[in-house]
Amino acid sequence: MITACLIAGCGSGEPDFDRESYEAEIQEWRSERLARLKGPDGYLNLAGLFWLEKGATRIGSAPDNDVIFPAYAAPYIGTLHTTESGVELAAEPGVDVRYDGGPVKSILISDDTTDSPIAIMHRSFAWTIIKRDGRFGLRLRDFENPAIAAFPPIDSFVIDPAYRVAGTLRRYDKPRIANVDTVIEGLGYHPASPGVVEFEIDDERYSLEAYASGDQLFFVFGDATTGRETYPAGRFLYADAPDADGRTLMDFNRAYNPPCAFNDFATCPVASPRNRMTARIEAGEKFDPALHATPDIPH
Repeated sequence: MITACLIAGCGSGEPDFDRESYEAEIQEWRSERLARLKGPDGYLNLAGLFWLEKGATRIGSAPDNDVIFPAYAAPYIGTLHTTESGVELAAEPGVDVRYDGGPVKSILISDDTTDSPIAIMHRSFAWTIIKRDGRFGLRLRDFENPAIAAFPPIDSFVIDPAYRVAGTLRRYDKPRIANVDTVIEGLGYHPASPGVVEFEIDDERYSLEAYASGDQLFFVFGDATTGRETYPAGRFLYADAPDADGRTLMDFNRAYNPPCAFNDFATCPVASPRNRMTARIEAGEKFDPALHATPDIPH
């Protein structure tokens, strides 16, 4: 149990704090989180992640393709041509391949690091091109993936306002580029970090390196529940941008599992040794290995 906050008025000690409203807010956040996971841009419909080599890559459900889609895709969908500058698709004649509702014969598939990434459709499938550390990969979605309907609410710790703690950003002299491992061997995550956020748990001071994410701070952290009740690679957390004095709020009741907790087709960063705490953070989402689903297709 957390016994201290860095500034007055955090968690249940706040004079105007309404615990009932707060718990309802967290429950609503959990419901919205589940809806996002199940939505078209969520991670439950992922059906494959295929790293592409330079040159031609044939895709389709037939076993002699280079990238094999699930059986209910067309046997031969087309050929990807991968260069240092991008990935172009040449569709197989007569196969229904679409972009933005219109048929596709050939198209450059803008990847997710560009200003206008695109998704290609075929039957119940969609795929995008991702770019990580200079490597291109095809991320496949199946909007009829049975894992979506079968997915239950995520088990979480009991909501405890005491895990809503004040923190203070201690800025580096200048932002740094962090070097963080991911669940993909040899693939790194290199976010900009403005500094570390300090906070107290049970009268012990801790700090987590923060990563810049738009107008928010992003954290990948581990704690003494990691690999036991919670996901072994760590959990994610967002906090609002700090005020002029560096103050922000760390609400660990909103800590959540990374996408790779649910399938093998995400490139999640893992908690660095720098961001692993000795405290038990008994708040936020737990990990259930039974919810990790991997379709039986080559990848």
